[in-house]
Amino acid sequence: MTVHLNRGGEPWTPAYILAINSDDCIGCGRCYKVCGHNVLTLMGINEDDEFVALNDDDDDDEIVRKAMTIANAGNCIGCGSCGRVCGKNCQSHGAAA
Repeated sequence: MTVHLNRGGEPWTPAYILAINSDDCIGCGRCYKVCGHNVLTLMGINEDDEFVALNDDDDDDEIVRKAMTIANAGNCIGCGSCGRVCGKNCQSHGAAA
């Protein structure tokens, strides 16, 4: 098992993003803005509670609301910045699977 150290030499355990509760997420984008590793993406949710892609070209009449989703989980470095800025506390983090 690899022991990670912070800059001060103290042990640090990465907490990777595991899930986002789309029922609680308001799609504000704060987590997206603080992540520099292309982990998250904003998706639309239709009236059937299904995720649909957001496209600039399409008419978004079918989208009821928006929520953040995990697009590239493997890019997560476990810093936890996304969870710290989430006002709805809708993300779960943990050890690498």
